[in-house]
Amino acid sequence: MSAAIETATATALEERRRRAAAAWGGQPDLVLIGSGDPISIAGCGDQVYEFMAHPEYVYLTDDVEPGALLAFDPQSGWQHFVPPVTQAERVWEGLTQRAGTPLTELAGWLAARRGRPIVTLGARLPGVASDVTRTVESRRALAQVRRAKDAIEVERMRHAARATAVGYAAARPHIRTGNTERAIAIELEAGFRRGGGDRVAYGTIVGAGSNAAVLHFMPTARTLSANDVVLIDAGAEVRRYCADVTRTYPAGGAFEGFARDLFELVHAVERETLARCVVGSRWRDIHLAAALQILDGLARLGIVKGTADALLEQGVHTLFFPHGIGHMVGLGVRDVGPDLPRLAVQAPPHLMVRIDLTLEPGDTVTVEPGIYFIPALLDDTDKRREYVDAVHWSRVDALRSFGGIRIEDNVHVTAAGPEVLTEMIPVL
Repeated sequence: MSAAIETATATALEERRRRAAAAWGGQPDLVLIGSGDPISIAGCGDQVYEFMAHPEYVYLTDDVEPGALLAFDPQSGWQHFVPPVTQAERVWEGLTQRAGTPLTELAGWLAARRGRPIVTLGARLPGVASDVTRTVESRRALAQVRRAKDAIEVERMRHAARATAVGYAAARPHIRTGNTERAIAIELEAGFRRGGGDRVAYGTIVGAGSNAAVLHFMPTARTLSANDVVLIDAGAEVRRYCADVTRTYPAGGAFEGFARDLFELVHAVERETLARCVVGSRWRDIHLAAALQILDGLARLGIVKGTADALLEQGVHTLFFPHGIGHMVGLGVRDVGPDLPRLAVQAPPHLMVRIDLTLEPGDTVTVEPGIYFIPALLDDTDKRREYVDAVHWSRVDALRSFGGIRIEDNVHVTAAGPEVLTEMIPVL
């Protein structure tokens, strides 16, 4: 890391901590933010799962130290407690002692503040009793602070996007008949690392043919056939910041017939949705606009019958588009969305959203429209009865093995308009 980047990162950390302290309101609470501890793999001796420090700890330390803890006292400021490095860790793992206050001094730090309310964030801290209500409030306040990405965060997301682009470029020539889902995933993930990624941001999804209709499908040894669509949902991670990208490709070299029409529909929905990601837009409105566009397109393709508005009111779109239009992404593939308060307004019917917010400058979100033919939904007798007059069931049943098409990009919302962080990855 260059001296300039180190200075910028230190400045960003100082500002994050200042904003977090202000959001907590200067109350007398002590705030303890744990990084977490490695988890042993049962029956595997000294092996542990790959350690991932809690994102709240990472955000305020830019560190990933196992067993560490960041403490905040509004009267005395911040203190970073780090565990001592053992001789075994020096020998077996080559670790050196991190800068910070020895973790053995935490007990004395707490004793000197006995009787003060404690808020615990980050990973669970065994043996530390916290004020449950204040902890929930403090987590929500920190989530609001974390929501707008600073320049360091956005640049790491751009870096993750560039690494992801290398992976998709490496995988693309391997999407051909006779190859397997797993072989494609291998080339993809190797490309992420060659492009500068630290790891995959989440479990790689590669689904061919009917497997493309499984929203979180893990790649198998299935071989690709000429008429298969191949859905890939994967991204690289850089310094804990993620890219989350989906592309759908033809195994036979080009989309034809219905597959081409469906791809063009999903692509059109994605383009228009990306353009709607502007400051002041409500996420639920963005989602509903995409659902209406999908229904209108499915009606033109002879899949559903009726007006898009009427079909939306019935919830017909959820048969073919059963997830939200996107979610927050950044320090983790799901980032802070679940901890942010939702708008206190009655939701429209059949609203499938992970976040219900008005977009603000600095938000980073995914946009991921998709249309699928999912047997678990299409075989639901209640749904077939409810939508008997809204769906061309004979047409749909003939497409049961088709799979699905999804296209996904990541957007940074700015006052000047949406910045598509992943636009360098070709859609086809």
